[in-house]
Amino acid sequence: MQKPLLGALAALLLGSASALAGAVPAQAAVPVRSTVAPAATVSFAGTVALSDCSGSVVRMPDSVATDPALVLTNGHCLETGMPDPGQVITDQPSSRSFTLLSASGGRLGTLRASKVVYATMTNTDVTLYQLTSSYAAIQQRYGISPLTISPDHPTVGEPIEVVSGYWRTTYSCGIDGFVYQLHEANWVWDDSVRYTSTCDTVAGTSGSPVIDTNTGLLVAVNNTGNEDGESCTLDNPCEVDQDGNVTVHRGTNYAEETYLLPACFAPGNQLDLTLPGCTLPTP
Repeated sequence: MQKPLLGALAALLLGSASALAGAVPAQAAVPVRSTVAPAATVSFAGTVALSDCSGSVVRMPDSVATDPALVLTNGHCLETGMPDPGQVITDQPSSRSFTLLSASGGRLGTLRASKVVYATMTNTDVTLYQLTSSYAAIQQRYGISPLTISPDHPTVGEPIEVVSGYWRTTYSCGIDGFVYQLHEANWVWDDSVRYTSTCDTVAGTSGSPVIDTNTGLLVAVNNTGNEDGESCTLDNPCEVDQDGNVTVHRGTNYAEETYLLPACFAPGNQLDLTLPGCTLPTP
């Protein structure tokens, strides 16, 4: 997987390291009502830097300005350690801090979590934090609006940008295809996004938002890449098709789709894994 920066640096000493990058479009304006943002110039507005990863302030399509804001990053960026295969974490107290960025990548201020809403590395690789601030409070204080998570499955060929809040770097490429299963060490992720070659990301970009530049919506969160050409090992994911055939693409990077998330959130940004249509793994 795309390891957090500190973990990746340690891995480099052992001869391995991987990471993915993140990009950001112009944000939906608060009050956060529209479900489709206009095609917009990509910026760092709405992205955040973690201590060892990247992330972004996000909203569901039906979130409103008074809802507690959410931050999205990878499951393997969780501060308490990477979840085990099959493990799902919900409603875990957290006081993690995030550096909020301006459109140009400057530091605006610090946001703080109140809890981990959801985290897993099973089927996908996501952590969602709830913040102590609402979207309206962040807008009022910093002039920053959240990124909107698309409720729709992305499509092959979409132009995307991956914006890394940690490195203040963006990557432009396209969606090359989708992977039935991506295997890395003991973890398995379903229906992963494969990038075209120009998204050549580095350690510290884990958790970056992947933005469809046609819509301005967030469609995935980047998480891994094959560093050394090994097969299905840590930092060297392999692709497995429906028939069990394994292929390896050295230097190729991947992301996990996020369209499954909105179906699992009720009004008020409340996680509800029992909602009809919610298919995220449960504890």
